[in-house]
Amino acid sequence: MRIAVIDLGTNTFHLLIAEVVKQNFDILYKTNVPVKLGEGRINENMIIPTAFNRGLACLENFAETIKEFKVDQVKATATSAVRSAKNGKDFVEAVLQTCGILIEVISGDDEAELIYQGVKLSGAIKQSSLIMDIGGGSVEFILCDTEKLIWKKSYNIGAARLAQHFFKSDPINDEDKNALLYHIQAELAALFEKCEHYKPKILIGSAGAFETFAELIIKRKNYPVDIATAKTYAFNYDEYIETAIELLNRNHSERAAMKGMIPLRVDMIVMATLITNYVLGRAKINEIILSTYDLKMGSLAGFL
Repeated sequence: MRIAVIDLGTNTFHLLIAEVVKQNFDILYKTNVPVKLGEGRINENMIIPTAFNRGLACLENFAETIKEFKVDQVKATATSAVRSAKNGKDFVEAVLQTCGILIEVISGDDEAELIYQGVKLSGAIKQSSLIMDIGGGSVEFILCDTEKLIWKKSYNIGAARLAQHFFKSDPINDEDKNALLYHIQAELAALFEKCEHYKPKILIGSAGAFETFAELIIKRKNYPVDIATAKTYAFNYDEYIETAIELLNRNHSERAAMKGMIPLRVDMIVMATLITNYVLGRAKINEIILSTYDLKMGSLAGFL
């Protein structure tokens, strides 16, 4: 059976096409497009017209590719930007009419569940872990061990939301930094209560920003690692901290010039760095693993 999985994220739309046979799969095609659906007014819960049209155009292209690959089944999921937008239903309807793609708008809990299933498929969960997925609209946290998911929650503190609210200086100054940290400290109180109880040993970063952290380190150190084909990557903690400090001290053009940086993340990565640093400190974790498998692989796992 040939499956197409579409993940409509707040910043990026993903398309993955795979051949599924019983418990195995082969990825035939994979792409992502920086649609930036949450641009401009995500904190007002609106998809602005230019972003709306970019999203439609992207999905028209995806529909053509799906047709070319003679796909048997399509699973399309939309997350925070569509979920919270007043005109999210209009977008879903427009996609169905224009592209023939039926989108399921999933809850934050369902999103966290799919992320967990994707990360589990990567083999990254070796002991008590906290999984973290930093999206543009929301951030999902999952506490788990090698056998089961223990706790999960989605928070509306995604990088695009935070950037539109707090990123007013560049490099970000202490005032903006402290305002952001105060906000996420209040938001994440329940998470740290759970961490205090379950004491996760490892932070598993699900794709996205964590792939960029890895790429920056790999390019700087000339490590023979290809993130595009790897399922997981174990960070050296000191190398992560060194990279995080650099990201917070550089301005837009300096970050853009860093080897391994992609245009979409030049500014978002500052927000992702601040959240990650805060979580590592509060949860007392000093081991980080990247799982390149995320929500879309979790969707695919449902067919295995």
